[in-house]
Amino acid sequence: MLSLKLPRVFSINQVPKVFHEDSIISGYRQPCSSATDCVLSVFQLTNETLNIWTHFLPTWYRYFLWKLLTVVFMQDVWHDAFTWPLVVFLASCCMYPLASSCAHTFSTMSTRARHICFFFDYGALSFYSLGSAIAYSAYVIPDRWIGSTFSRYYVPIAVFNTVLCTSLACYSRLGSPFLHYNHDVTKRLPECERPKLSKALRVVAFAYPYLFDNIPVFYRIFFCVGEGCTDNETNLLHYRHMALAFLTGFLFATHLPERLAPGCFDYIGHSHQLFHVCGILGTHYQVESIVMDMAQRRQWLLAHGPPVTFASSFGAGLLCVVLSLGIICAFSLPLFWAPAAPRKQKRSRRPRAAPKASSD
Repeated sequence: MLSLKLPRVFSINQVPKVFHEDSIISGYRQPCSSATDCVLSVFQLTNETLNIWTHFLPTWYRYFLWKLLTVVFMQDVWHDAFTWPLVVFLASCCMYPLASSCAHTFSTMSTRARHICFFFDYGALSFYSLGSAIAYSAYVIPDRWIGSTFSRYYVPIAVFNTVLCTSLACYSRLGSPFLHYNHDVTKRLPECERPKLSKALRVVAFAYPYLFDNIPVFYRIFFCVGEGCTDNETNLLHYRHMALAFLTGFLFATHLPERLAPGCFDYIGHSHQLFHVCGILGTHYQVESIVMDMAQRRQWLLAHGPPVTFASSFGAGLLCVVLSLGIICAFSLPLFWAPAAPRKQKRSRRPRAAPKASSD
């Protein structure tokens, strides 16, 4: 009979520091695992198992992919440009959990693989941020902002933010490419030498695009008064999305509850698992709010709003993907280039000759 032997798990003092997680004591997988071992570890309980499944299941088994396929096959996407921003947004909703699941699955193959996996994770999050901005610009922006300077530059600024934030998140792991690290000597600047700075940079890289993307929602819900504020029942869903988004950021930044009781939440209940769950629930409410705004405001937006173009939807999304892949390559390639190790000079036992007198 064919029997599969699951890989063993280790404690924190049995794995290199690069694989350590804050306040997680046990449940670590074998560093330098094979791809097969990584896949098998998905079916055993480790400190990464729920990180993988909490993003994989709702995306590719049930919800987001189903939403995307429904829009593509049930609506006239090929001829109805008004649906294009929704398609880009739903594609980003499928992409970022998949990238996260893959990063958590294969990050123990090697130190190099760990960094590259999470570089792709950061790029996918930036794509999701841009997808949100594209959908907000088409369906959510308040009536009185239609045609304003902000609405014209909103998506281009969001594209720039993808470059800035992907670069900042990658920098937070290893520092500047071609300068701070190489294949043999991985100087993890600033993550190891300045972990608090690294964490702060990563929080900024994730929080800043969210805050910028949601400016139309913040204004519409908290500040706008009177006519043109687009006050409808969709606002309740926006409230839920925002509450879960801020809870997600809190969990990511604080490492609670495992920081209060190290070792007690290694397998179930640590902050990254809760971070994933809150993130998926927040995205669920975000999808529902965007779809509802799109349906309720369609006629008004088609009559008064600017037309949706390829450049403002698919074009912006493709540009984001190309730029993010370029950034990931720039940060990843130096990990494959190992400069020759400097040779140690043998000390000569002969006494050094006295220096010649200067002729000056």
